[in-house]
Amino acid sequence: MPRISHTRPGEGRTLPRPDSDHGWLRTVRDGFFSGWISGAITVVFVAGLATILPSVWRWAVADAVWYTTDPSACRAASGACWAVVAEKYRVILFGTYPYDQHWRGALVVLFVTGLAVLSSVPRLWSARLFVVWAVAAVTVAVLMFGGIFGLPYVGTNQWGGLPLTMIVFITSVVFGLPLAVVLALGRRSHLPVIRAVCIGVIEIVRGLPLVSVLFMMIILLPLFLPSDLTVDKLLRALIGMVVFFGAYAAEVVRGGLQAIPAGQYDAAKALGLGYWPSMFKIILPQALRIVIPALMNDIIRAFKNTTFVSVIGIFDMLGATKASLRDVDWVRYSTEAYIFVALVFFLYCFAMSRYSQFIETRLGREDTR
Repeated sequence: MPRISHTRPGEGRTLPRPDSDHGWLRTVRDGFFSGWISGAITVVFVAGLATILPSVWRWAVADAVWYTTDPSACRAASGACWAVVAEKYRVILFGTYPYDQHWRGALVVLFVTGLAVLSSVPRLWSARLFVVWAVAAVTVAVLMFGGIFGLPYVGTNQWGGLPLTMIVFITSVVFGLPLAVVLALGRRSHLPVIRAVCIGVIEIVRGLPLVSVLFMMIILLPLFLPSDLTVDKLLRALIGMVVFFGAYAAEVVRGGLQAIPAGQYDAAKALGLGYWPSMFKIILPQALRIVIPALMNDIIRAFKNTTFVSVIGIFDMLGATKASLRDVDWVRYSTEAYIFVALVFFLYCFAMSRYSQFIETRLGREDTR
């Protein structure tokens, strides 16, 4: 078939037809063999996988024990003992929550996960969604605490596992984002006292490890409170998580505010809008739109940071896994248990990562219109 020439408007020269070779062969060639260095790295990497994968397959699948109630069967096998997950999954997923009430924790996980999936649909974004989340928060509290509707009361000292991980994560993000906006605006304030306080909070918290922040909330905060005032241990940990997330997200929001052209501020003043109306109606929507991909990175990090609460004796999913492995019959199979926990975290984090890419692509399409 003869090649078709294309002529651009206003130009006298002709252009050859674009190359149609965009199949998987070209993708592999351009991605893995674009040069001799890239090709050498690809060959070494593939050779390494070919050496390692058979052994991994034998350990994880072929010679593995998938279900047994007798630990001696695992000791006799040469592969992984996934039976530890089947034996301890209820402790891993629900921690020290009363055994006969685990269904409440399962409902919390399904409820929160399902609502998060629904909230990811753009056409459902409206003010009603905030009302739905408020109702969800009350529902989760009723399920976890109980004490009404015939549900036995369960204190926060018995909460644990994946439901607690979800609660810590959602609380950190829902309350940390407004705090981040306030800190970012305060850091740019013209009032010296407000600016100094916000800068101090951001820099001090960002300069400390999360473990230190949690220990300060658990150990030091009660020292500054009246002796007759007792704050729940989980609540203190949640405050530390919120402040930590807010301090980091505040710098992301501040970057978005700095990216807004000065003409937008001038336009808001020309419309006669005051500081707060111009911020909430013009400036902040544009700034948050710019920093959504970066904020999603902080949100994913917040989900992984929930594991730090196990250091202060709160049995999140990681802490519950450690507790379940105190059984001397199953302690030697901790690798399999932690791989299961890592898989659960990977599934949630991977879903959020893919959603971040979807939002970024969607915003890119809207910007090109």
